[in-house]
Amino acid sequence: MFQNRATSLKALTLAFALGLGSLVPLLGVSPAQAQARALPDFTDLVEQVGPSVVNIRTLEKVNPRAQQGSPGDEEMLEFFKRFGIPIPNVPRQAPRQNRPQPQEEEQPRGVGSGFILSSDGLIMTNAHVIDGADELLVTLTDKREFKAKVIGADKRSDVAVVKIEATGLPAVKIGDVNRLKVGEWVMAIGSPFGLENTVTAGIVSAKQRDTGDFLPFIQTDVAINPGNSGGPLINMRGEVVGINSQIYSRSGGFMGISFSIPMDEAVRVSDQLRASGRVSRGRIGVQIEQVSKEVAESLGLGKPIGALVRGVETGAPAEKAGVEAGDIITKFDGKLIEKSSDLPRLVGGTKPGSKSTVTVFRRGAYKDFIITVAEIEPEKVASKGGSGEDKKKSSTASQVFGLTVSDLTDAQRKELKVKAGVRVDAAVDSAARAGLQEGDVILSVGTSEIASAKEFDTLLAKQDKSKPITVLYRRGDWTQYAVIRPSK
Repeated sequence: MFQNRATSLKALTLAFALGLGSLVPLLGVSPAQAQARALPDFTDLVEQVGPSVVNIRTLEKVNPRAQQGSPGDEEMLEFFKRFGIPIPNVPRQAPRQNRPQPQEEEQPRGVGSGFILSSDGLIMTNAHVIDGADELLVTLTDKREFKAKVIGADKRSDVAVVKIEATGLPAVKIGDVNRLKVGEWVMAIGSPFGLENTVTAGIVSAKQRDTGDFLPFIQTDVAINPGNSGGPLINMRGEVVGINSQIYSRSGGFMGISFSIPMDEAVRVSDQLRASGRVSRGRIGVQIEQVSKEVAESLGLGKPIGALVRGVETGAPAEKAGVEAGDIITKFDGKLIEKSSDLPRLVGGTKPGSKSTVTVFRRGAYKDFIITVAEIEPEKVASKGGSGEDKKKSSTASQVFGLTVSDLTDAQRKELKVKAGVRVDAAVDSAARAGLQEGDVILSVGTSEIASAKEFDTLLAKQDKSKPITVLYRRGDWTQYAVIRPSK
C-alpha cells in the first residue's frame, strides 16, 4: 500500500517536472478527454451558424423642417449658440407660398439582429426591434441586402417574424430547450452597437426566470448589448435554443445578466404569426398575487403554492364557473401552479373557446370548476402615418413619465362603469416600474380627474418633471393608486 502511494507520488513529481501535459496519461485520462473538459472551442459553431444570422436595420419616414432662412442664417445661429452669445431677435421672412413642401425622408431608426428560420426567407427577431419602423433592411453575412416585410409581431412575447424574397438561404437548427442545463456553455451572435457578426459566449445562469407574464426566460452571462436583440442563443450542438431579448442593466450596457426567449415558446408564437399574423391567447378574468407563507399556513394549505385570487371580473369566465375572490388556484388543466406567474402562462397558452378544469383551494377543501376560456384582448398594432384615426404621439411630458394614453370609447366607459378616464396604451420605464400596464384606465392625476387624453397631456405638461406624480387607476374591478417617478 505504502509502496503504491510512493510510486504515485514519484509519478506526480515527475509529471510536474516535465509539465502538466505529461500528467494526462499518468492519471488515466486520454488527451481527447482532457481537451473535452477544457474550455470549449466555438470556431466550428461560428462557421456553422454564422451565415444564418442577419443584421436588421430599421428606417422611419420623417418630415424635415422647412428651412426658415438661408444656410448662412443657420450657421450664424449655431455660432451664437456655441459661444453663448444671446440670439438677436431678427424677424424671419415668411415662406413663399409657391415654395415646394419638403419631401419625407427616410432616416435610420435602429439596429438589431435576427436569424433565418427557413431557406425561403423567413426570419425571426424581436418585436421591439421592428416596432414603429417604416422600412426594414436585412443584411446577410455575404453582404447581400434585402427589404423585408413584417409577417407578424407579438409584443407580449417580444417575438416577430419577417420575410425577405430570397431562396437557398442557410436556416438554423432549432434545439430542445428542455435539454438545456444550467451551467451549460452557450454562444450568441449579433450586431451589438451595429458591429455585425459579433460573437460572445458564456453559460446558462438560470432557467424559468420570471421577468414577464407569458414567458419564463433563459438567463445567461453571455455579453448582450443594444443591437444584439433578436439574435440567436446557440448551444454547443449548433442549435438555437433562445432569442436574445433583454439585459439587466443600470447603465444601459451589459452587466453580466442577460435574458433570452426560450425557442419552444418562440416557435409556438411564430407558428401563429405565420398562420394568421397575430397571436391568440386565453383569459379567465381573475386578478392574482403570490401566496405568502403566512397565508398558506393560516389557511391550512401547507406550503406557499398556487395563485391567490384577489378579484374576479364581472361576467368573466372565472365568475361564470364559480371562482371567488380569496380562492387559491392550485391547478389548471391538471398542471400544478407552483407560483402565481405560472397561471397566466398556462391560461394564455390555452386556445380560446376550449374548456379547462381549474382546481381551487377554498376554506380547507379542494374544488374543481370547468371554465370556458375566453380570448385576451388583441394587441392594437401601432401604425405609422395613415388616416386621422391613428393615435397621436404622446407629449414630451407623457414620455417623461413613461405613459401613452388614449380616450375611452362610450362602450368602454359603459363596460367599466366610469364617467371619465383614459386608457393606457403603453406603460414603459417609470410607469412600468410603478406597476401600470397596457389596458389600465387612469381616472385621476393627483387630485385632478381626467376626462380625455388631451387633458391628461396638458395636466402632465404642468407638472414638475423632477417630482413624482400619483395616479388613481382602474384595472378590472380594482381601483388603486400608483406613484410614478419621472425618468432621469
